[in-house]
Amino acid sequence: MNNISIADILELPVQERIRLVELIWDSVAVVPDAVEVSPALKAELEARLAEFEANPEAGYSWSEVKVAALAKIRQ
Repeated sequence: MNNISIADILELPVQERIRLVELIWDSVAVVPDAVEVSPALKAELEARLAEFEANPEAGYSWSEVKVAALAKIRQ
């Protein structure tokens, strides 16, 4: 493996750094079992899933969340 320093990475243009992050993320995503999930986080996720399954109409759609988020950014 090539040794690349943080300083070298920070010298890359932003678009190249974003691409590097995407490549790293994709390499992690293909081995989900390698990512440890704490018991507390697992319990929280299971509780949220159960809440959703009990009442799937509660909450907001992705399009509603996106509109609200973009409105906040533009303020």
